[in-house]
Amino acid sequence: MDFVTADVLRQLAAVGPFFTAPCGKEPPGPGFRPLASLYGEQLEPYVAEVGRRLGTGPGRVAASTAQLGIASRLWSLGLGCAALGGRVPDLSADRVWWRLPAAGSLELWLPDPVDLAAERLGENVLGNLAVLDAGLRERFGVSPKVLRGNAASGLVGSLRVLIDRVEGDTAVALAAALLAEGGALAGTGTFVHEPGLGVAFVRRSCCLYYKVPGGGLCGDCVLRTR
Repeated sequence: MDFVTADVLRQLAAVGPFFTAPCGKEPPGPGFRPLASLYGEQLEPYVAEVGRRLGTGPGRVAASTAQLGIASRLWSLGLGCAALGGRVPDLSADRVWWRLPAAGSLELWLPDPVDLAAERLGENVLGNLAVLDAGLRERFGVSPKVLRGNAASGLVGSLRVLIDRVEGDTAVALAAALLAEGGALAGTGTFVHEPGLGVAFVRRSCCLYYKVPGGGLCGDCVLRTR
């Protein structure tokens, strides 16, 4: 274990639940499995459970919502560790473990964190999501444009929460580079950062959450501008 220590993750957990991931050899409870298993045989049951909780059933809306939630948690851990110390944990699908409690949202655990240079955050998280996205496209018909937009939306949402609680420009610079022309998430939306005022983002796709009963439009939704 290098930079990513229990103390760093404990500090990060104070930011909020999406920034919480205990670490260590012993799991913080029963039922944890590698994210790789969620992306495989557990994907359809997981999306079905998300759809049950949303009231939409196990279709595209539930699949999109599930992916956005996972993306947001991964970005939160990566951006948070970068902001606190300039390094990020390896968030590959075989290094992050998960469980879904009977009540409450997805929980993550890092059994043996390995740190990477902060500049590798984008390739690391998007490499993780590429495995998930392939399954969601094949099994639920979610479009690549929606999934890329979700990844960008999750990134900015995590950043927005983080910069209200942790000082420094590292996380903003990482997110801006990913969203800028030539970045891995280029073309997914319009990103603006004003020092002292925060960030704004309007995506160029819709996560489909408006189809959830009582869901409405998200704050960054493209449909708000039409």
